[in-house]
Amino acid sequence: MTATLRAAIVGTGAIAHAHAEAIAALDGADLVAVTDRDPEAARRFADARGGEVHDDLVALLADARPDVVHICTPPGVHAEQAIAAMEAGAHVVCEKPAALSLAQLDAMVEASQRTGKRLSVVFQQRTGTAAAHVKGLLDSGALGRPLVAVCQTLWFRDQAYFDVPWRGSWATEGGGPTLGHAIHQIDLLAYLLGDWESVRADLWRVGRETGTEDSSTATVAFASGAIASVVTSAVSPREVSAIRLDTEKATVTLEHLYGHGHTHWRITPAPGVPEAEVAQWALPAVEEPSGHVPLLRGVYAALAEGGDLPPEASDPARSFEIVTAVYSSAAHEGARVTPALLRADVARMASLEAPVVERRPGR
Repeated sequence: MTATLRAAIVGTGAIAHAHAEAIAALDGADLVAVTDRDPEAARRFADARGGEVHDDLVALLADARPDVVHICTPPGVHAEQAIAAMEAGAHVVCEKPAALSLAQLDAMVEASQRTGKRLSVVFQQRTGTAAAHVKGLLDSGALGRPLVAVCQTLWFRDQAYFDVPWRGSWATEGGGPTLGHAIHQIDLLAYLLGDWESVRADLWRVGRETGTEDSSTATVAFASGAIASVVTSAVSPREVSAIRLDTEKATVTLEHLYGHGHTHWRITPAPGVPEAEVAQWALPAVEEPSGHVPLLRGVYAALAEGGDLPPEASDPARSFEIVTAVYSSAAHEGARVTPALLRADVARMASLEAPVVERRPGR
């Protein structure tokens, strides 16, 4: 990159450190400003990571005039902060979930189109040399047509996690673990398989005191013809993030937790596939794991060159649409939801709030 872009971080909680580390790793980026609603937290962060502390986003945008604003705040304020940053002339990198509703995300996308500023939502599971290699095999048809998939986000969060004031609330968190946790694996699944066609789903409350779901189950049909079973849980002691894709020629498996490298992927050929053909599926010799660094490297390169965002940072709404369809289907007693029907569900477009089936004994 020939230009150095001035970066700012809004919200200095735990995830902001991943952004700061990635910015520091890039040749064409410089962290110049930070802000947080807790001034002391912002000061500690700046002392450790760099950047000048500003009282709030308004002051940061006016005084620091950053080229790129990283939104690392709770999801309830993502939309207003992202739109304000783009209207002030900055590109935006926004942590997931991008917003509390698809309508909010649509407003963010509209602001990006109106201002000419790029909007990138952080879905770092798309990155890494293994994911890029598998996507290339699928897109080229080397593995044959995708047929059946399994997508699992089985994590463990105790009751104290849900007791944080803004969590477990439709108004402030937007949704439960389907939105806050599973969207990463759902996004990777959609990145590999492409456009979705329909969703049927249920929301469950099996073990936690929370206003949203703590688990969900869904069936997602893709335009390619592939069918995926998607299971989400925040009550699973042995945690795993997993994807399995069965194609005409192979089974592709990924099992990890919060990030993946080559050792987490496996490609198993179907009986009868020639060894010479299987050899061409081997993962590349040079490895880079998934993470914020490769994601932001691609984003910043595109911004410096004035080009389109790379595939791992484009399509900010696709996985949010699938997640919204999960809540929409649950709100309509497991009905099949298509993209057109989703857009017609005015209530779910504005809020993900939907009925949750109570499965705790005595409740």
